[in-house]
Amino acid sequence: MSTSSSGTSALDLLAADTSMGAVTLRVADLDAMTAYYRDAVSLAVLAQEPERSVLGRVGVPIVILEHAPELRHAGPRQAGLFHTAILFETQADLASAVYSVASRYPDSFTGSADHLVSKAFYFDDPEGNGIELYWDRERTSWSWTHGQIDMATLALDPNAFLNENLAEQAFAEAARRPATVGHVHLSVGDVPSARRFYVEQLGFEATTEFGPQALFVSAGGYHHHMAMNTWQSAGAGRRQLALGLGLVRIQVPGADDLGALGERLAHYGVATADDGRLLGFDDPWANRIEVSVTAQ
Repeated sequence: MSTSSSGTSALDLLAADTSMGAVTLRVADLDAMTAYYRDAVSLAVLAQEPERSVLGRVGVPIVILEHAPELRHAGPRQAGLFHTAILFETQADLASAVYSVASRYPDSFTGSADHLVSKAFYFDDPEGNGIELYWDRERTSWSWTHGQIDMATLALDPNAFLNENLAEQAFAEAARRPATVGHVHLSVGDVPSARRFYVEQLGFEATTEFGPQALFVSAGGYHHHMAMNTWQSAGAGRRQLALGLGLVRIQVPGADDLGALGERLAHYGVATADDGRLLGFDDPWANRIEVSVTAQ
């Protein structure tokens, strides 16, 4: 039986074509948050209801905002969302989004970095939810050492990046250009529990690990579809209902992949809700995960 670089049986892995879907956020001010993701992040409003906004690009949902004004913000050291990472196809597309956010909400910018595999810019939305806007280098340029991908946090000058990559045409056509949720990064209580759940049970492969502080995981050799860190949340327990992260979506290629995952989670005693189309469950910190088959 073949095994992955992390020693996991290939039969216990998520399919190589697994991807991330839209992230749901519970928000206190639906109008303000919709305006931020529409006008600053330059996502299109795909659907608008009195208590819900769906935003994305070219018909693909990226962020779903659910109005929950009765809820409070979670404490800064609790588990939950670290950031939603939106992946752009070109550096010009990324530059147009970064310029849009920085010009409309300059105080929301929190940093930038060259991670070797990608270039990334970080922001906080008006309710404190982290956002990463990024572009990937070609996979052929990525380096792996002993089964772990080489990533770093190198300086990336945002003004120099914009000067080099901001294109008038890309800016004008921003909402019509593709973008997706590239990865989702969570704050968790401890890395060993994250590895046990996301790698051993859910079926991602570990791509890199920073001791007891952070774990990066993926399917199909991507640098990471999900990450978990304890930088602000070490020792955190299960989440209480609060503003912020509502739902993380994962998409698998086919019904057989969804069925295999359901059987694997049942084997490990993970409680699931399964209606034949969607498989829903909680991670050890009550971050809700929903897995479905990728729309054809």
